[in-house]
Amino acid sequence: MSEVLLLEARDIHKGYGSGGSRVQVLHGLDLAVSQGELTAVVGRSGSGKTTLLQILGTLDQPDQGTVLFRGREITGSPDSVLCKHRNRNIGFIFQFHHLLPEFNALENVIMPGLIAGMSRSELEDKGMALLDQVGLAGRRGHRSGELSGGEQQRVALARALIMEPALLLADEPTGNLDSRNGARIFALLQQLSRTRGLAVIMVTHNMDLASQMDRRLTLEDGILSE
Repeated sequence: MSEVLLLEARDIHKGYGSGGSRVQVLHGLDLAVSQGELTAVVGRSGSGKTTLLQILGTLDQPDQGTVLFRGREITGSPDSVLCKHRNRNIGFIFQFHHLLPEFNALENVIMPGLIAGMSRSELEDKGMALLDQVGLAGRRGHRSGELSGGEQQRVALARALIMEPALLLADEPTGNLDSRNGARIFALLQQLSRTRGLAVIMVTHNMDLASQMDRRLTLEDGILSE
């Protein structure tokens, strides 16, 4: 595993609401993730794990603190800069797949590349290879409504990887998968970590999966601990 620092969060605070009803979720949280590192984040429901992923992925802004990517502060950058950063550098897998229902599996996978203006033929070759890796090459022409929950989650993973991101943020990515497909997905992430230096931050309740990661961090009382 490379020790090149990829992502750093410093003194992250985040709360919701106002006045006496305000709920503080993150309390001065710090995190550093190296290139190629597989990091699991565990914690009870409502502890702020999804909020943390959204801040690391610049989908939300902290009330206080900074996020740096490859040493460059990205917190508070213009929306246009953040959109380009997310498209080029970060892959997302959400607990709910957010596939576009009017498109088939392959079209969903290649959508980030089409948005970035890349060649459709090149993207389709990459998309087919990714669908094959997640065991769905034969389902490429099916729309999301024709796929099971587990199949939709695997399509979402292929979509998250199409731009060859440096960082993958995953919120319960194996929650809808059986043990065989869950193991297959984790093996793919391990392979990409070794061969491409993909860093993964994964929120999970699966302690067996978390134990196989390079690090397991617990989010409790708004801070992370080993």
